[in-house]
Amino acid sequence: MSRQFDLNDDSLVVIIGSGAGGGTLANELAQKGIRSVVLEAGKRFTMEDIENDEWGMFNKISWLDQRNLVGPSRLAEDFPNLPAWIVKGVGGSTIHWAGVAMRFQEHEFKMKTLNGEIAGANVEDWPLSLKDLEPYYALAEKKMGVCGTEATGMPFHGKSSHYQVIEAGANRVGARCEQAHLAINTVPFDGRAPCQVTGFCMQGCRFGAKWSTMYTEIPKAEATGSVEVRPNCMALKIEHDRDGKATGVLYADADGEVQFQKARIVAVAANSIESPRLLLNSASSLFPDGLANSSGQVGKNYMTHVTGGSYAEFDHPVHMERSTVVPGIVTEWEDNDPSRGHVGGYELEALHLGLPFMAAFLDPGAANGWGRQFARSMENYSRMAGFWICGEDLALESNRITLHPTKKDQYGLPVPVVHKADHDNDTRMRNHAYRMSRELFSAIGARHVNDLPPYPASHNMGTNRMHAKAQDGVVNQWGQSHDIDNLFISDGSQFTSSGTENPTLTIVALTIRQAEYIAERMTRGEL
Repeated sequence: MSRQFDLNDDSLVVIIGSGAGGGTLANELAQKGIRSVVLEAGKRFTMEDIENDEWGMFNKISWLDQRNLVGPSRLAEDFPNLPAWIVKGVGGSTIHWAGVAMRFQEHEFKMKTLNGEIAGANVEDWPLSLKDLEPYYALAEKKMGVCGTEATGMPFHGKSSHYQVIEAGANRVGARCEQAHLAINTVPFDGRAPCQVTGFCMQGCRFGAKWSTMYTEIPKAEATGSVEVRPNCMALKIEHDRDGKATGVLYADADGEVQFQKARIVAVAANSIESPRLLLNSASSLFPDGLANSSGQVGKNYMTHVTGGSYAEFDHPVHMERSTVVPGIVTEWEDNDPSRGHVGGYELEALHLGLPFMAAFLDPGAANGWGRQFARSMENYSRMAGFWICGEDLALESNRITLHPTKKDQYGLPVPVVHKADHDNDTRMRNHAYRMSRELFSAIGARHVNDLPPYPASHNMGTNRMHAKAQDGVVNQWGQSHDIDNLFISDGSQFTSSGTENPTLTIVALTIRQAEYIAERMTRGEL
């Protein structure tokens, strides 16, 4: 049970969000004796709440508050009210994630240096490098229990039938294929059981084998007596004093009452839609364009990865569902090679969708999801193998989060409007990935290949990006606001580029590093 702190206690760190960033930050600070309050908009789930049911868990844990997705893309047409597939609850999207834990590559921190100005894009370099993050990646891998790494010595999950089909195709076309580094136990680790291979990783892990702040960082933080978690508490506005220093957070509590929690430091870790929304909603006479927004970059440069799917049908059963959700990754095209017709790389992640989700995403949209080919493909589900495309999504100023001028949510706040459109580079990359997937599957005798369009984003990045210069970004290399010393961003919204890899490991590594910085600054009386 969380310790309870007084609303007027201004010595606390107030953390907004409890996922990979917020949950990790709370525990890292707690282990250093620093007290915090975690405000989480969603409820607190128990292990008994987790079911091996795709739609049941989607409806139970997803953030389904009203949002508007706009832009010239099929995604906006197919899912106008669901731009992102994330979790509203203690543990955030670490309940839902598939466990893929890959390090960024060196070039992904220096996309502008490497590729120069890219017409129509707003690409910049990170103010740090892979070398800066390497020790924190190792700490994150150890914390999360990432298999196949030196940090844990934990073995890989082994080659499932789905992986073996993918590997055979990759070998035929001369492409690299690797077992996936997953934050899912293959042996007992950190007091948690090993994977039971039920295949419902993205619905929450009933066995606790997959790392999630729901049952790792949050309970550990609370056990120190230095952390109070307040579920069903929606942050409404960050307040500040006349000098612009953050003084606390206004929030609606579980009873709908508006409360104000004073703070020494405020850390925002509410995901790449809600974090900029909160800063924009915190506009004042001193900060008329939103908090921490002297650069004008708050809400801009929204990135989700270049995505899509490619699922092949074969003559014989594959049973892709009988493995972890992501058993392996084809990494052949993860480098930056403009000769392919696009900058940045992509990975093909062998990923199984359950039968209900396959039915929803194979050909989404009100006018689709029927017909002879659709029915034939669904009948062939047991004989499918396939990929989810995960590629470098370029930052665009026009891809952004804004506030709706008239629509309000249940808290009286303007509904977020998410504008997302493809850059030409995204389109070229996706088409290259579809083509390479088709070649790989054809090389091993696929009878039919389905190209799935993108579905709602689980990887949400940018909107409060890092930059060395205050005029070009929202935070510095520590995730600290350029404008307000005691305001931090602790989630994927601080990403300067999306990289090719799933973002969670990098969020955790950045958070461990940020917690060290906060503790040092507090000890010196600088925060």
